[in-house]
Amino acid sequence: MLQPKKTFYLFIIYFLFAPSAFSQQWGDYTFYSVKNSNAAYLIDTNSTVFHTWSGLSPTTSYSSYVLPGGDLIRTVNHSGNVFTGGAMTGEFQKVDYNGNLLWDFAYSTSAYCSHHDICPLPNGNVLLIAYESKTSAEVTQAGCTSSITMWPDKIVEIQQTGLTTGTVVWEWHLWDHLCQNYNSAKDNYVAATSDHPELFNINYNPVKEIWHANGLDYNPVLDQVIVSAHNANEVYIIDHSTTAAEAAGHTGGLGGRGGDFLYRWGKPATYGQAGAAIFNVVHDAHWIPEEYVNGGRIVGFNNNGISNTVSCVDQISTPVSGYNYQYTPNTAYAPSTYTSRLTCTGHTNNEGNSQQLPNGNQLVCIAFSGLVYEVDPAGNTIWSVSIPGVVSQSFRYSDCYVNNLPPPIPTISQNGAVLTSSPASVYQWYFNGTKIAGETNQSYTASQSGIYLVRTTDSNGCVYRYSSNLNYSFTSSVNQNSFQNNNCRIYPNPSTAIVHIESLFSPAQVFDVSVCDIAGRTILQVKNRNFVDLSSCDGGVYNFLITAEDGSHFTHKISLIK
Repeated sequence: MLQPKKTFYLFIIYFLFAPSAFSQQWGDYTFYSVKNSNAAYLIDTNSTVFHTWSGLSPTTSYSSYVLPGGDLIRTVNHSGNVFTGGAMTGEFQKVDYNGNLLWDFAYSTSAYCSHHDICPLPNGNVLLIAYESKTSAEVTQAGCTSSITMWPDKIVEIQQTGLTTGTVVWEWHLWDHLCQNYNSAKDNYVAATSDHPELFNINYNPVKEIWHANGLDYNPVLDQVIVSAHNANEVYIIDHSTTAAEAAGHTGGLGGRGGDFLYRWGKPATYGQAGAAIFNVVHDAHWIPEEYVNGGRIVGFNNNGISNTVSCVDQISTPVSGYNYQYTPNTAYAPSTYTSRLTCTGHTNNEGNSQQLPNGNQLVCIAFSGLVYEVDPAGNTIWSVSIPGVVSQSFRYSDCYVNNLPPPIPTISQNGAVLTSSPASVYQWYFNGTKIAGETNQSYTASQSGIYLVRTTDSNGCVYRYSSNLNYSFTSSVNQNSFQNNNCRIYPNPSTAIVHIESLFSPAQVFDVSVCDIAGRTILQVKNRNFVDLSSCDGGVYNFLITAEDGSHFTHKISLIK
């Protein structure tokens, strides 16, 4: 069964596209944990308790999820947090189905503290959101108009090293991706913040909790992270494929932009553009898993989306293109409004979540009233339960998911151009973030340079797992001698527009230059030219393929920065 918000677990639902499914409930158990309580529950569709994790300590803070096979992972109220405020967790725990402690990790010091959401990753690591403290002197030097203490957010990935220990293996800091046009003598200065939607304007709303991030999700196909920010009323997509150094900068990663925002949505005014403000207090940013109805859309719980007394759930179809998102400079990110909206039964002015189910139904949690209910695609309520207390999140799981261990994460071995997955029941291959239609065998023969991964399914047909990316170079299987001898070079990298092609070919030798985007689409072809102009292209990673008349090839990736 799907870990509802975390998209690396997907289920094969055989009646997925059957019209009769649209009036039926989906799944077997609804999961919830009351905020500040010591227990978590699975209840069946008759609202009868099926399983209880009891005697948990410390108490649950905000997020709780069930992992494949029945393990529970949750944020807890850490004792001794220096940081104080809403949903300040400072710690998370993982326990097995019987309540035995598997991991207890605290992330709380005088310099930083985790809060709100976590995201279990397919490799067993955990992403978490944390505040980090910046002094008024640091904030002023960053170009802020206010001399205040500030708590910008960071996202860190923790790898377990022991029962109570872990190490940071990846991190991203909002502090590294700011801009301001207030003071040219300070850091982060740009002439116009509206020209830099990839950065956050520190002076948009200069308060201590500049973002107050609260929702976190991971996309295993794109290797991207999405985060929702209460005080900015936006959601942001960040490249997780970067190294820590690239995440602190503006180049690198599959998207070619380092740690800068790949996409943002919800309130164009935050980056100086005209357009409707859709989110009015947003929580629970996540992707709808592929293969589901409306798979690939992003979702936000819009607390005051209808009014101050009625919440809604908004879905957005992003302009995704390979590992990037289409954007026209000096405009708002598309789309101009939500793609679909579900008006909620009731209102919660904070917290809350939704889960999009495989058959098109949605599970909605109205946090402060404890109401959890399921609606069909027409918006009809087909199941509900009222739970005493505050329920920050609730999710639906299948019996198959809870009671079967997940299969191992697949690995890819390479023999020339032949890529082979480790054994599984079902396979699906991907190239540059896009499913390769019909490629469902254990092996796949690569025909071009790019990023490949494979998705496998367990023998029970209920959990999908994804391999790590494999960066395949087409030049590994072709004759390069002619180009190597002639010292072919393509530069600069990264580039802002003009890419030069330098070689010592004889003047009579003919060569072709093809430029492909990250999805493998040819966007430009020239012959015998020593430069290419990419000024009309979106920023991102582009593959250059140079072919000589003797059939030899040379390929190179260029990051285009806009």
